[in-house]
Amino acid sequence: MFFGLSMRQFIFSVLACGVAVGLYFLLRPQFGTETLSWMCILGASPFAMMGFIKYNGMTAEQFVWAWIKSEFLMPKKILFSPDNLYYEAMKPTLEAHEKGLPAMQKKQKQKAAKAKAKKPKHSKKPTKRGGRPC
Repeated sequence: MFFGLSMRQFIFSVLACGVAVGLYFLLRPQFGTETLSWMCILGASPFAMMGFIKYNGMTAEQFVWAWIKSEFLMPKKILFSPDNLYYEAMKPTLEAHEKGLPAMQKKQKQKAAKAKAKKPKHSKKPTKRGGRPC
């Protein structure tokens, strides 16, 4: 730990200071003091941020490398093809409606099949209390 910073943060902070000093001496003849100070801040800030930023568990340089790989070195075309689940569920009903047929749903078909299976084949004659037929 240097000045309360990790080694990585310290190295990037020193690098940011070096970039700021280099920009100052390089651009001093062309610009005034205020403009030059803003250019030094803007030039050093990316290097200072790289020491402190973590995104999705990656350090800044790992993130930059992953971005370069995904955008330039190995780009992939991603095809979006939506699935309309509601249409797929309603497809038999819609087709029956277009043909003009009454649409029976699966539950209705099952109920109709159960009702036919439960229907007794022979009907019993009504009896009186004593168990004798009427």
